[in-house]
Amino acid sequence: MSKRGWSAAGVFVAAVTAGGRLNVPATPVPEVRSSSQVVSLTLHATVNSEGRDTFAYNGMNIAPVIRVFPGDTLKIAYVNDLPAHSTVSCAISPCKNMTNLHFHGLEISPRAPQDNVIDMMAMPGDTLHYVVKIPADHPPGLFWYHTHPHGESHRQALDGMSGAIVIEGMERYIPEVRKLREQVLVVRGESIEKSRDAAALLRRVEARPSTCGSESEAIERVFTVNGEVRPTIGINPGERQFWRVVNASADQYLDLQLDQQKLEIVALDGMPLAYHDREHAKKVVEHALVPPAGRVEAIVTGPEAGVHATLRTLCVDTGSAGDPNPAMVLADVRAGASAPQTTAKTNRKPEPPEYKAIDLSAYENSEPDFTVVFTEDKNGFYINDRKYEPDAAPMTRARVGTYQHWRILNSSAELHPMHIHQVHFLVFGEDGKRVEHPVWLDTVNVPVGETVDVVMDFTNPVIRGMSVFHCHLLNHEDKGMMAKILFE
Repeated sequence: MSKRGWSAAGVFVAAVTAGGRLNVPATPVPEVRSSSQVVSLTLHATVNSEGRDTFAYNGMNIAPVIRVFPGDTLKIAYVNDLPAHSTVSCAISPCKNMTNLHFHGLEISPRAPQDNVIDMMAMPGDTLHYVVKIPADHPPGLFWYHTHPHGESHRQALDGMSGAIVIEGMERYIPEVRKLREQVLVVRGESIEKSRDAAALLRRVEARPSTCGSESEAIERVFTVNGEVRPTIGINPGERQFWRVVNASADQYLDLQLDQQKLEIVALDGMPLAYHDREHAKKVVEHALVPPAGRVEAIVTGPEAGVHATLRTLCVDTGSAGDPNPAMVLADVRAGASAPQTTAKTNRKPEPPEYKAIDLSAYENSEPDFTVVFTEDKNGFYINDRKYEPDAAPMTRARVGTYQHWRILNSSAELHPMHIHQVHFLVFGEDGKRVEHPVWLDTVNVPVGETVDVVMDFTNPVIRGMSVFHCHLLNHEDKGMMAKILFE
């Protein structure tokens, strides 16, 4: 039977099983939008028919795309319907099936009932009530939500407990996107350990053994796009579309490439490039490295008629101690004139663009205010020689209203993506050299044996409270590579 039709996120689904038989129609990805400046929904943590932990919304095992505007309030009742006793293993055993939510990249309060991943925790049978206030001056872009229970976050993210958040308004900085069809693409890494035919899945995505590094371990994951293995994205020849891609995998890198086309990047990690540098509103690249948790928003052009093009990830060398990140196909890209336009329709008056050009040269030329050192051994993963403890004091403090120069050093033999909650930072130096065009991120890749220098923006008054920073390879975070920071 055909598995054909447009999902609510604009992805045309025509997936084929390993044996060549077409599947049944895919479940569309729902969207939740604001009404009277409030977005309200109930989300459940549950177990699907395959035994994987999953989100459930409106009776479906699916994570909705949440679309909000600056100034809106997001209200989520998060119900933990996971079993009281877990039968799977976690980084910290025994698994307790506890869960919570993190609103990745949003510049919001770390205090309850907002983005508090330290104290807000639901055990099976509990319900958390989140009330997240999006600041009126929040930059537009792509963000995401995922679970963040220390010790169990990797397992839940690997099972797919994640979804996209779009803060509207990108057309303020890139007017062209207002008229473009939009694709929200949530890319996850799915374990093939329990697959009935793992070899067929690997053939389907054209996965090849890693050739870009010394790692020779067996491939353990395939990527999915909006829950589908190798779907088809509809785009007409020469058509320009606005693609918003989040790497929601628990522990895998993406190096995105669209065959025969370039990516016109307009935002990274939910930050429009023009917001801080209006003279460089786009960055045109052949491919884009996206670490776990990173986001890329780009304008793409449809390939020529008759061309079989794909969206793929290139092989990523994660270091001699890293896991394999082989090249594979994410999706086919073919003509499709009937894809829905998912750009929000609203009667709200368009806001003019606001730019925030900042001279941070004094911080860039100063000695670091704080240094983060990633290390690991057979017993775990460390920041500054310490493992995370829930009751530990903050490793560092930051005065709200200031900037700080941080240096991140990777003293291990594998890549680490460093993420900090609540704020963005300017990446201006890599391995002691100045970056030609610095960018603002919330998750930065730190190469093996090298340093990355950033300027942290702690000026937002809403961020007061206890927060965390960590490696976003979530198995590393679960095993200790996280620390607290107090915004005061």
